[in-house]
Amino acid sequence: MKVFQIGAAGGVGRRLALLLSERGDEVTGMFRNPTQAETVAATGAKPVLGDLIADSVETLAARLRGHDAVVFSAGAHGTGLDQTTLIDGKGLEKAADAAALAGVSRFVLVSAFPDSGRGGPVNDRFEHYMRTKKTADVYLAQTDLDWLIVRPGLLRDEPGDGRVTAGPAIQYGDVHRDNVAAFIDAALHTPALNRTIVELTDGPTPVAQAVTQLVGRACG
Repeated sequence: MKVFQIGAAGGVGRRLALLLSERGDEVTGMFRNPTQAETVAATGAKPVLGDLIADSVETLAARLRGHDAVVFSAGAHGTGLDQTTLIDGKGLEKAADAAALAGVSRFVLVSAFPDSGRGGPVNDRFEHYMRTKKTADVYLAQTDLDWLIVRPGLLRDEPGDGRVTAGPAIQYGDVHRDNVAAFIDAALHTPALNRTIVELTDGPTPVAQAVTQLVGRACG
């Protein structure tokens, strides 16, 4: 499989690129900061410098053409309201349009759990982030792409164990970035899991089994 990752140098992105490369997939990793090239290359992915804000849909489509799937895990990461709008919001819209133009139907979006940050102090920046993520989800879900939206819980950096809880609506909780990457890896190679939203936390179920169960429920 040929996979194009947008946000390949991020916490989930680089973990996923490594898993895909290790299984023999051909991975192209797009990143915005030139200093991230070595980070992407170290995963086995082909580094490609790109800018979701500056690049046109046509420019992105030219990069995506010939791939089997796109994974979007890019984000502004708290750099400001405008950046959140342009990357998490308009950037996703641009990437989805580019995938359609390039004829790449499989599109996986790493989004945000609806309960993220609840129970603690919130501010206008956080509320803007959550609104932007939801709007991006809606945009992707209204396309004709073979989309999958993954909403992870509170992300953790410690090593994961490959076990999760996954479903259309689950209780909020922590999830290790390793486990998010492993779930997306398995989902990418399960074409029947498509046009659905999956909430994801750490849990008792091996990721491959969790994906199979989701497909079974959808087909049932």
